[in-house]
Amino acid sequence: MAEAVAEKKKSAWKVLGLALRNRKTGFMLLFGFASGLPFALFLGTLFAWLTEAEVDLETMGIFSLIGLAYAFQFLWSPLIDKVNIPLLRRLGRRKQWIVPAQVLLGTILVTMSVLEPKSQLGWFSLLAGIGAFASATQDIAINAWRIDVADDEATIDILSTVYQMGYRLSSLVGGAFGLIIAARIGWPETYALMGAILLAVGFVGLWAPNASETDADVATESELQVRALRKAGELSPTVRNRALALVGLLWAGAIGIVLAFMIMSMTYAPEDRPNPTEFTLNIGPWIIVATIILPALIAGWLASKKAKGEHLLTEDEAPATGGAYALDHLYRALVLPLVEFVGRMGWSLVLILAVVLTYRICDAIWGTFAYPFYLGELEYTNDDVAFASKFFGVGAIIAGLALGGFMLTSIGRMATLLIGGVLAALTNLLYADMAMGGANMQAFSDAVGFTYLISQIPEIGDPELAKLTITIAFENLAIGIAGAAYIAWLSSIVSKKFSAVQYALLSSLTLLVGTLGRGALGEMIENQGYYDVFILTTWIGLAAAVLVCFEWYRESRGKAAAGIVAPEAGERVPAE
Repeated sequence: MAEAVAEKKKSAWKVLGLALRNRKTGFMLLFGFASGLPFALFLGTLFAWLTEAEVDLETMGIFSLIGLAYAFQFLWSPLIDKVNIPLLRRLGRRKQWIVPAQVLLGTILVTMSVLEPKSQLGWFSLLAGIGAFASATQDIAINAWRIDVADDEATIDILSTVYQMGYRLSSLVGGAFGLIIAARIGWPETYALMGAILLAVGFVGLWAPNASETDADVATESELQVRALRKAGELSPTVRNRALALVGLLWAGAIGIVLAFMIMSMTYAPEDRPNPTEFTLNIGPWIIVATIILPALIAGWLASKKAKGEHLLTEDEAPATGGAYALDHLYRALVLPLVEFVGRMGWSLVLILAVVLTYRICDAIWGTFAYPFYLGELEYTNDDVAFASKFFGVGAIIAGLALGGFMLTSIGRMATLLIGGVLAALTNLLYADMAMGGANMQAFSDAVGFTYLISQIPEIGDPELAKLTITIAFENLAIGIAGAAYIAWLSSIVSKKFSAVQYALLSSLTLLVGTLGRGALGEMIENQGYYDVFILTTWIGLAAAVLVCFEWYRESRGKAAAGIVAPEAGERVPAE
């Protein structure tokens, strides 16, 4: 037994070593960094620059629109999955979007550095808005690239972990480091530097590897999928076009609502502008329903009709031409990804959605209330919180990601997903103790000598800060493990054929949880206090862990039915 365990650990280290030496892993770290840097600059650091430039808070509210680009990025994910950019297609299926987005982002940041925010706010906000859309587009393409290039050496588990490491590092560079250097060289120079970094990433990204498939393979596969729609045994064009019309109407309505809201916010007088928070809270869930839930039900209906042999072509039809050909391509881009996913998963989709909606619920909601808790409830200073959460906290989450990556290769994806979920849930109990005064956390910090170490740090040196720092460290360590496993699991259940659309749709459901949960959680904090909230989120996290157990059992049964008796820990089982 001991020899088997030792051999398994040795194998895990070997797999990890091979993955880290793979050039795909290096580019994944670079792309993760490029993905997180604009988010930090547009939705965090930018507000510090605007505040220093004496831009009023009401006007700054316009910039909260930037977050909508990230929240609703799935709306244009079908374009990223199926549309080719003239002349740039030779870069690769995903790089034709990634590299130009990075170059555009770098150019925007450099241009913003020569503008004066207060007197040129119109151009400033326009560039920031375009930058947010470019950044969100880059995220879609990078997530799809990660799924497409994964192989037996650079596994989806390792690539997902490394991606998050790069993302977290960029949040530190664009956030805390950005504030530090801006205080010394100025905001324009800081944004020019960040823009230069993204331009450099875009240049280096030209050499990133593509998936093993060639352009001809992709073009042939695309054409074959469209032609296959006219084969005997496929759904009749009449039924498909009705479904396409319904889904297209739902998506067009959702896109129209978002565009109308943005135009009103950018052009109306300040007192007449719609409230971004209220829009996300009240309209956001309905957009999710219109673009994900209802289309998924339509896709399920189509899959069931095909399984029952209803409304099918009895013989091959001639390849479509003209308008019918265009409709077949639209169906393939917009509806077929859902039909494929629902048809492949069946009723298991209910369990998968339950895991997606609950597993990261604490992270999705808690971020909004973290600073009010640290500063208001616990009465720490800004410097205290910056040290504990930004510097020490980011280090802890990167350590958690590294540990999560090793666990993925040694004990497997689902085991890591379960352990990470349980640990993340239990860390809420540490915060519950902090809400009651933190006596237990202080005693633990004293016992392990952490309080002494904190007291030796110049200009920090507050023993009371030790309990907050160690609490955040444990939480972020758990979040790192859970995050590594969650992104790897989510990436593993989508099909490479429709990776951009399926991943964007699933990951966007976190928006629904965060949007609905923040209002209810805020009201609960007001009425019952933080302690009860932390107990509740602990139970929610543990419930998510139970759902993971059911998903683990489902996947095990699926592998057994496919003849996969005992796959190696961390092995990627393609979801095709």
